[in-house]
Amino acid sequence: MGKIIGITGGIASGKSTVTNFLRKQGFQVVDADAVVHQLQKPGGRLFEALVQHFGQKIILENGELNRILLASLIFSNTDEREWSKQIQGEIIREELATLRDQLAQTEEIFFMDIPLLFEQDYVSWFDETWLVYVDRDVQVERLMKRDQLSEDEAEFRLAAQWPLEKKKDLASYVLDNNGSRDQLVSQVVTQLKIIESQLID
Repeated sequence: MGKIIGITGGIASGKSTVTNFLRKQGFQVVDADAVVHQLQKPGGRLFEALVQHFGQKIILENGELNRILLASLIFSNTDEREWSKQIQGEIIREELATLRDQLAQTEEIFFMDIPLLFEQDYVSWFDETWLVYVDRDVQVERLMKRDQLSEDEAEFRLAAQWPLEKKKDLASYVLDNNGSRDQLVSQVVTQLKIIESQLID
């Protein structure tokens, strides 16, 4: 039996550094955000569900979703937020479950990158969960630099997610990304060696 590992973090915590490295090593990594993006394209399951619910007004002239309008419709109304969380959440979970089951047939070790892994209760899917962790002040600084935000804007975005401190207690393994990229990657290499030795035993 192989291993399925869930990877999570927060905005600007360095998750993509870890997943890019794993892909270069030849591992399969399912990216939940990319799956959602595909589902929201014209003809995708989320696209159809959203248009059915909100109507044609959320479609731009080029046929794509008007994400700005959609966000304002959902976030300004508690009922719509609940609807979105439930319906979109169910569709995303079903699609991710299908991908997980397919990869479990062919891969000895594979990874799933799910930003809201703990918040949306995906823990039971995995043999291990890895958290890419940074201290709050480092996270704010990196987010400001990456997205050209003010400190207040960065703090506002981070406030929408669970703090990494809270996730730290829930993860099987914490990858500390307060240092350099090389230090982060070396922690990943160490974990991979441990997993591979467990699979041989």
